[in-house]
Amino acid sequence: MGSFLHMLLTPGFLQHALLAALLAGFACGIVGTYVVVRRIGYMAGGIAHSVLGGMGIAYFLGADPLLGAVIAALLAALAIGWISLHWKQHEDVIISAVWAVGMALGILFIARTPGYNVDLLSFLFGNILMVSSRDLAVMAMLDLVVLCLVTLFYKQFLAVCFDEEFARTRGVDVNLFHLLLLCLVAVTVVSLIRVVGLILVIALLALPAATMRQFVRSILGMMVGACLLGMLFGATGLAVSFATDLPSGAIIVLLAGCAFLLSLALSAVLRRARRRVATDTR
Repeated sequence: MGSFLHMLLTPGFLQHALLAALLAGFACGIVGTYVVVRRIGYMAGGIAHSVLGGMGIAYFLGADPLLGAVIAALLAALAIGWISLHWKQHEDVIISAVWAVGMALGILFIARTPGYNVDLLSFLFGNILMVSSRDLAVMAMLDLVVLCLVTLFYKQFLAVCFDEEFARTRGVDVNLFHLLLLCLVAVTVVSLIRVVGLILVIALLALPAATMRQFVRSILGMMVGACLLGMLFGATGLAVSFATDLPSGAIIVLLAGCAFLLSLALSAVLRRARRRVATDTR
């Protein structure tokens, strides 16, 4: 731990990695709350894995893979959102198809790219130590977009998540905000790619919010707690991976998973204790 803290004092890759972990934790705390409450984890998975197609095409064309990721994520979000609104009975099958086709396209374009760049594997499994200043700027910009949209439309998202019929009676365009929410998921997925990779992104997106849901009932409370947890998991996972020389993304998700399991056990204990107190009071 001492060497980790010493390295943090020296400007370089480790400082970039820590900032990336904090930015990613902030974004996943905000958007992950909506993913958990609205139960759209499967849609988020479809969006995340279809991103590989955009990245593969960008590599093939010699463009920035993160730009391809943003475009592919937004297109997938709009497509999956439209499918969920209009083809509900076929939703699971079609989202699975979007998921698989996106990854297949990415693999094909990567295979046809002259001078294949193995750095693309870092997008699949994450490589937080390779985060550049430009990556940090992109992540900060995406976080700002998420924060601004959630702040501006907090009440509308709240109504859509908990009571669509009530939202419609109040004049809220439910379909529009459903699509906008999926676009926020897409933006967050892109910001998490460098940290944990496409394979593990859904876990980090959902687990901090799911952990906080065991103890907090308000959306705002879940968001604040999930942001703090996401940043804590990122920073702690980075320190552990530095000390053990293990992949950072896997360590971060493992910490988040263990915290979620502990929260389930603690929540069950607290419920039993409350029931016992209520019974004794009677």
